[in-house]
Amino acid sequence: MNGRGSQKTARLERLKNEIIEYISIHPGCSAADIVDYLSNTRRMRNHGLTSRKVGFFIPRYLKNIVMFTLDRSTGKRIYSVA
Repeated sequence: MNGRGSQKTARLERLKNEIIEYISIHPGCSAADIVDYLSNTRRMRNHGLTSRKVGFFIPRYLKNIVMFTLDRSTGKRIYSVA
């Protein structure tokens, strides 16, 4: 997100908090699980994240809080709180 507006900052902080909350409740979840939670359960329709973008979002904004391991059978990232 480019810009320094307070609405963009608030949206980014809410998105980070929602992801951290979900991962802390459901450790061992995948990026698709996170996107499903944001879109369907929390009804955040225009959060802008896809399963692929979650893989870029978490290391960029949550690298000290959320860690991931690779699943051996599928090769997907499995997220948990550090």
